[in-house]
Amino acid sequence: MKKYSKDHQWVQEDGETARIGITDYAAEQLGDIVFVELPSVGDKFLVGDAMAQVESVKSTSEIYTPISGTVLAMKEELIDTPELLNGDPEGEAWIIELRVETTLELELNHLMSKEEYLASLSSE
Repeated sequence: MKKYSKDHQWVQEDGETARIGITDYAAEQLGDIVFVELPSVGDKFLVGDAMAQVESVKSTSEIYTPISGTVLAMKEELIDTPELLNGDPEGEAWIIELRVETTLELELNHLMSKEEYLASLSSE
């Protein structure tokens, strides 16, 4: 099950690993994405660290990790075809895969269900 952050990232945990990406809302707000800067395998992140940078025709935005972990993989296709993030940001266009530091972290970091996340958008 995916969990969502107030900063418009999603996390899908699978045991000791988790994929992270941006939400449909974030991709829509960014507009046409033209460049993505990804971390390297082995990079370590704590909750709230900038894990990637996304440049669109509107602006450049840091993408923050909602959980702590070590990068196991990144969606390398985004380097050559960053616009994939506009097409399927909550599916095939994930950004990084982490080895999760603690499985409890998903619950402890105030991540939301999809319903809670969508409700939070209406209050923005």
